[in-house]
Amino acid sequence: MIAVCQANREDLFINIVGSGFVFCAAFSDKVIEHFMSPQNLGDMPDADSMGICGEPGCGDFLAIFIKVKDNVIADISFLVDGCVAAVASSSMATELAKGKTLDEAARITDQDIVEALAGLPEHKLHCSVLGATALKNAIENYYIEHELVR
Repeated sequence: MIAVCQANREDLFINIVGSGFVFCAAFSDKVIEHFMSPQNLGDMPDADSMGICGEPGCGDFLAIFIKVKDNVIADISFLVDGCVAAVASSSMATELAKGKTLDEAARITDQDIVEALAGLPEHKLHCSVLGATALKNAIENYYIEHELVR
């Protein structure tokens, strides 16, 4: 169950209740938007490349899939197992990368993701690293799999 309540105009709080555990953190409207309606969510069986970050079953895990046309990320999707910030960061990473050249997308940083989300709570900043790292890994794997020189 997810409950969202507004304490005041600046702070949104989200409570995640499951397995007897309740977590509460302040998130921006943009984080809530990308968590509640993640963009580019899903598998991509015909992907040109995939990049992962994290360990399945041991915390947050992200897989990013890319389709490349003329050196541009024409399509991108992701599958994630993680918290609110991990889902939102993964969604935002794909939004930032879509339509960019491989070199432009490879320069997307965790800080770019945090800024595009209008911030993350301090103890959730590490979640933005998932998106940036998995994206870089997908791009690097694309170059390797297609025997291209950077």
